[in-house]
Amino acid sequence: MLDLNEVAMFVEVVRAGSFSATARQLNLPHNTVSRRIARLETYLGVRLMQRSTRKLTLTGEGRRFFERVESSLSNVFEAERELVNRADTPAGTLRVAAPADFMSVFQAGWLVEFLERYPQVRLDFVLDDLKTDLITSGIDVALRADPEKTPNFLYQRAMSRNSILVASPQYLERRGRPESVRELKGHECLTGSSRHNAVTWQLQGPKGVEEVAVSGPFRANNASSLMRACIAGLGIALLPEILISREVADGRLLVLLPQLRRKGEDYEFVFPSRRQIPVAASVFADFAGQKLRSLTNADATLEDKLSKHGDRPATSVPGAGKKRSSNG
Repeated sequence: MLDLNEVAMFVEVVRAGSFSATARQLNLPHNTVSRRIARLETYLGVRLMQRSTRKLTLTGEGRRFFERVESSLSNVFEAERELVNRADTPAGTLRVAAPADFMSVFQAGWLVEFLERYPQVRLDFVLDDLKTDLITSGIDVALRADPEKTPNFLYQRAMSRNSILVASPQYLERRGRPESVRELKGHECLTGSSRHNAVTWQLQGPKGVEEVAVSGPFRANNASSLMRACIAGLGIALLPEILISREVADGRLLVLLPQLRRKGEDYEFVFPSRRQIPVAASVFADFAGQKLRSLTNADATLEDKLSKHGDRPATSVPGAGKKRSSNG
């Protein structure tokens, strides 16, 4: 096989005009340069240059070979420099797989910030709750909930998905605020889709895990739909803290029983290879993970986070603490 290093050395010898000058430029022994040119000639089966004590002269074959390879070799090295530079600089189209409601959480302003920081990157999102095959779909990085570990993939923690109880001020004014897990049974509760009439919520708090069977007028298999129904006043929902942080901060949703939460799966960024991870994928995972964790102020305790997000005492809502009337 043709050795491009020997071809490159031949081009340098022709440009320099001698073996000695080439050896000095490349910091190599004179005989090493001479030996490699001789090896190239042996491989090609032709003499490329005539040597004399005073100068080197290209043969006809040598001149034709030089004219053909000089520009091609420059293109090869230019392509190499471009790839090396790109390997160090985030660039190119980054294909990201994430859950369907990802954009309900990931703020548009963050996309602007990321693209301004890395102007050579283009983002291509594949938003689907189905687990897209990362290899066949050409995904560079995916956000997955509690992903099944594959030895050849690389995983980076993104955030925890804990859920808390919330309701709208309108609902609480109409129905009152539950003061215990047991009282949730008497409220309209918005749940994920299920074939059963009742859904059991498991909540962790100071007393350990508490369970309650709940039901209500609306179900959906999408957390964003449940959040919108909850804001509209249809009932109480158990929603991911990260999804509702802005709604809680704005007062559109109020936190109930703040000492309780449902622990969810960890979300992780998944790279479909342990080697040669695109630098754009790496910086996006770092950037997005930091932004997502900032929504819940992950370094604070749950109680601190809820108080910062505007949880109000029961007396702040008209009708709070009232028991459900017998006629509902």
